[in-house]
Amino acid sequence: MAQGTVQVTHGGTSRWRRRSGEYPTLAAALAVAGDGDVLSISPGTYRENLVLEHAVTLRGPEGGLGSVRIAPPDGVALTVRASAVVQDLHLEGQDRAAPALLVEDGSPELTDLRVSTRSAAGIEVRGSGARPLVRRCTVENPAGVGIAVLDGGGGVFEECEVVAAGQTGVSVRGGGRPRLERCRIHHATGAGIGITGEGSGLEALGCEVYEIKGAGVQIAARAAARLTDCSVHRTSADGVTLDTDAVLTLAGCDIHDIPENAVDLRSRSVLTLSRTTVRRFGRNGLSVWDPGTRVDAEACEIHDSTGDYPAVWISDGATASLDSCRVRDVPDALFVLDRGSRVDVVDSDLSQVRNTAVSVSDGAAAQLDDCRIRDAGTGAWFRDHGSGGTLANCTFDSVQTGVIVTKGADPTLERCAVTSPAEAGFYVSAGGRGTFTACRVEGSSGFGFHVIDGCRTTLTRCHTERCARGGYEFAEDGPVAEDCTSDESGTRPAAQSGSGGTFARERAGIRTVTAARGDVPATAVPVPRPAHEPDGGPAAAARGSGEALGQLDALVGLDSVKREVRALTDMIEVGRRRQQAGLKAASVRRHLVFTGSPGTGKTTVARLYGEILASLGVLERGHLVEVSRVDLVGEHIGSTAIRTQEAFDRARGGVLFIDEAYALAPEDSGRDFGREAIDTLVKLMEDHRDAVVVIVAGYTAEMDRFLAVNPGVASRFSRTITFGDYGPDELLRIVEQQAEEHEYRLGEGTSEALLTYFTELPKGPAFGNGRTARQTFESMVERHAGRVAQLSEPSTDELTLLFPADLPALPAPC
Repeated sequence: MAQGTVQVTHGGTSRWRRRSGEYPTLAAALAVAGDGDVLSISPGTYRENLVLEHAVTLRGPEGGLGSVRIAPPDGVALTVRASAVVQDLHLEGQDRAAPALLVEDGSPELTDLRVSTRSAAGIEVRGSGARPLVRRCTVENPAGVGIAVLDGGGGVFEECEVVAAGQTGVSVRGGGRPRLERCRIHHATGAGIGITGEGSGLEALGCEVYEIKGAGVQIAARAAARLTDCSVHRTSADGVTLDTDAVLTLAGCDIHDIPENAVDLRSRSVLTLSRTTVRRFGRNGLSVWDPGTRVDAEACEIHDSTGDYPAVWISDGATASLDSCRVRDVPDALFVLDRGSRVDVVDSDLSQVRNTAVSVSDGAAAQLDDCRIRDAGTGAWFRDHGSGGTLANCTFDSVQTGVIVTKGADPTLERCAVTSPAEAGFYVSAGGRGTFTACRVEGSSGFGFHVIDGCRTTLTRCHTERCARGGYEFAEDGPVAEDCTSDESGTRPAAQSGSGGTFARERAGIRTVTAARGDVPATAVPVPRPAHEPDGGPAAAARGSGEALGQLDALVGLDSVKREVRALTDMIEVGRRRQQAGLKAASVRRHLVFTGSPGTGKTTVARLYGEILASLGVLERGHLVEVSRVDLVGEHIGSTAIRTQEAFDRARGGVLFIDEAYALAPEDSGRDFGREAIDTLVKLMEDHRDAVVVIVAGYTAEMDRFLAVNPGVASRFSRTITFGDYGPDELLRIVEQQAEEHEYRLGEGTSEALLTYFTELPKGPAFGNGRTARQTFESMVERHAGRVAQLSEPSTDELTLLFPADLPALPAPC
């Protein structure tokens, strides 16, 4: 491209200087220009290295952005050392060791510049005297840093955009302290914004950081930053990271669509959040590590986790404070672990939590005041020795269990209320302690307070109402309870107990209630049960074995499965009778392996097997707890054992059914935590061999590999039962059963058409056996409805008869 000319309009008053002139090069024009002069550059390409030493104005044609290119073959394209004005230029640099635009001194105004370069940096501000005002500038530098502010530099960047950077989008170090307003940084390879070093800082207002191949914002080594009304999203690594005494304030920010941790803090870093939203994150919403590391959050929201990790993770002695915050739609809400770790939560909501809302373990502590926990698996779980804290004026609504205390944990709960738990309101076991004062349970489907294993728990002025299994269930020589009351609305009868306002304990397993202020008199009801009775509703043993076996026989097909189950239950029944007769009974291992394709009835048979064992007195309840890899395996050390223990405890007295169990041992496992689940499960099966029946299920070949993973696995299972695929005749029978159940009939020729349909149906990996038969029936009903809806007054036959025309089209072969 041809080089244009430069017109210099002199602003000086010296008589000997001409008022204006034209020069063939920028260098020649700058040689005669002084403070206040205006250099108007004609369109063209100028392959010069420019240095502005005076407060001149350097501008391209008005409205001609991009028509003036400053593109030297090497070195810095434009160096500014004065309070100059530069506007409407296109800067290009090719030097990997130098920036395209360098500001070394003064307070220049840089407006409407486009920096398109492959330099070390697009724009670099260096030195304590450099304070530029940069407006509406665009930087594209796929070879290096977008904008660098270092060595005490500063300045204000308004409405600027880093559209691509081969390294960090905006890099601040060496004491640099810029301010960014309404800027956009995206498509950087590295951090979107990186701030490092003592004295380095950044203030950002209304900025957006997105599409980053790395962390969105990275602060380290005593650096500090404040982000107000900013957005960070769509990164490949963590959204925001703080390390080594970093300090960050987020006010009114939105951190979202992050595949890793939304915010991660370590090594004595401090984060303050207000009015900030953290959403759609793959790992932790807030991840807080190490002594001295702290988070203070006020009026923030954390929600919509896309992974399987706790929303807030606090460990290794870190602390966190949440005030008026909301955490919802997450697997777990708050996990606090390790001695010295602590969370303080005030006036906050934790809801739609799939597992545990608050988990405290390994000596950590939690303080919750005036908090509301609802729609959770477990409201709060204090897990082990040294773990504790205080819950005051907290409510738990629609949870599986309100509060669990285990293994020596010793929390204090004051004026807490649990409403409508599916199991116990408060559950203490395995040496847990705890002090409960003025706590309430209403509408429990299990017990109100369930304290087993002789736990030394203290209850004062507690109250229960409408608890299905009873207000209180205590083990012998367990809790100390005073002035506690109940309406005793459980289903079991009551009998008069001791007096004096204290629970009587006549023998293990009694339920007791104290009389006070006109409530129900104190009662004691002996209930024989195992030492580790689970919470829940009445045992499945309410149905006799004959009824459960009859339902098994009524299942379509599965002849070999029925024989295997009957043989096994016959052995158990005869063994029980031999023991009653004083004879030795053969030891029968009850754990099973189910192999076969999906939809062959494995879950249904497992449920019936549990009911049969309960009816024979082998299991306490016979209920089924179905889990898969996602329910057992965590992504951090220790969490897998906890989840596996939780699942096992839920299945106590019944059947733990692990679907696709082979997924616990992937072939390319590496450091996968699935093996930890297997090891934990094997130990639990050994330690509690009579408490739970475990059934593992999956495809035949994959299950063979699973059983070979751990020498202890195969030895725990008595036999393998294979579920074969359904044939066309059996699939037809399932459809016929569905039709009868839903008051439909198969019209003339429909049975034959179904038989042909199932014979020709591709049996690829997607084939669902019984599920496919049910889906076929549902499709026929939908097509029938579409046909009959067009009739003005359909007859009963027309409303009930299914014809061959209602069959769906055959899917294409896999």
